[in-house]
Amino acid sequence: MKIHFPLAEAVISNLHLIFEEGRYADRVIEHCFKKNKKWGARDRRFIAENTYDIVRNYRLLAECAGSKQPWMLLAAHWIKNGIQLPDWKELNGINPSYIVNKLKDTELTFAIKESVPDWMCELGKVELPEIWETEMTALNKEAHVVLRTNTLKITRKKLQEALLKEEISTFESDEMPEALILEKRQSVFSSQAFKNGFFEIQDIASQHVAQFTDIKPGQRVIDACAGGGGKSLHLAALMQNKGKIISMDVEEWKLNELKRRAARAGVQNIETRLIGSNTVQGQKNSADRLLLDVPCSGTGVLKRNPDAKWKLTPERIQEIKKTQAKILLDYSVMVKPGGKLIYATCSIFPSENQHQVKSFLQENPAFILEEEKTILPSAGFDGFYMSRLIKSE
Repeated sequence: MKIHFPLAEAVISNLHLIFEEGRYADRVIEHCFKKNKKWGARDRRFIAENTYDIVRNYRLLAECAGSKQPWMLLAAHWIKNGIQLPDWKELNGINPSYIVNKLKDTELTFAIKESVPDWMCELGKVELPEIWETEMTALNKEAHVVLRTNTLKITRKKLQEALLKEEISTFESDEMPEALILEKRQSVFSSQAFKNGFFEIQDIASQHVAQFTDIKPGQRVIDACAGGGGKSLHLAALMQNKGKIISMDVEEWKLNELKRRAARAGVQNIETRLIGSNTVQGQKNSADRLLLDVPCSGTGVLKRNPDAKWKLTPERIQEIKKTQAKILLDYSVMVKPGGKLIYATCSIFPSENQHQVKSFLQENPAFILEEEKTILPSAGFDGFYMSRLIKSE
């Protein structure tokens, strides 16, 4: 395997921005590609995969290399994957045998082997004592790229055929009727199928949420933490563009992104609203369905956001849990009698999930738990939690 120095340099630059400047990995890589439009698909894949793999295995690689210096991390990564090191001055002094022996060291702790901060590993053992190690190992695998067919415009079968004509191979998921999974990682955003609004990128676990709302065409839905709107768009398709979806968020730029996505998807029943001081009270007792996909630790999506391991802190998780409880309490007034509240997170920690719902129900007897679902990363996709609560008549 021939490695080209400019591509390695790009990886090194990405690692510096992620670890030294605290930037988000996905944005760093996106910016990297925008600066170097001459790179082809293979070059981009090399840069993205090497960057993400090093971020994912950062602690293990640093331990085995004896350094957090980016070139040392890159060398340890290549040695771990059986790649012969190029004869570059940047790699002088690296001892491959030492790194190979360290990788085999049986004394390495689970936290080091799976590249998890000690505090997170301890918290995981408390939160999920019987399955933590299994789930953390699963979270260190590369995530699948999953497409959600936009059924407002096309069927899954026809989408699959259209993508194949553009040399994008996929296979169907038995778990979700709209899901297609890429055979190999490749960019799909330049495809004509994407430009036509035939699909969105959305993990299977995330696709479960809209299905779980038990939505019906013609109903009034509030997606109160809409963000960029992936679940709002899915709800619109399930509702066949009938009824009304109020997509709300505290960030206007996210709602603007949702408007662009909705236009491309041919969605006509979404109205965006920036959350202000009276927005919630103005929607009191109005929603047939209220979706609260609340801010969370993101521990269920570490496969695709591995740098979150190094940005999270115990203090930040405590702040997040306070925010979750406040959103549940404050926003629940928007559910009308007989309506349903759906609480969802992409966390695998029960303290953000079942415990939050239990506390809310104890303080709000008008709501009754109808169903809850946990999707674990060991099932092959992201980790998600969702519960559906009914408000009494």
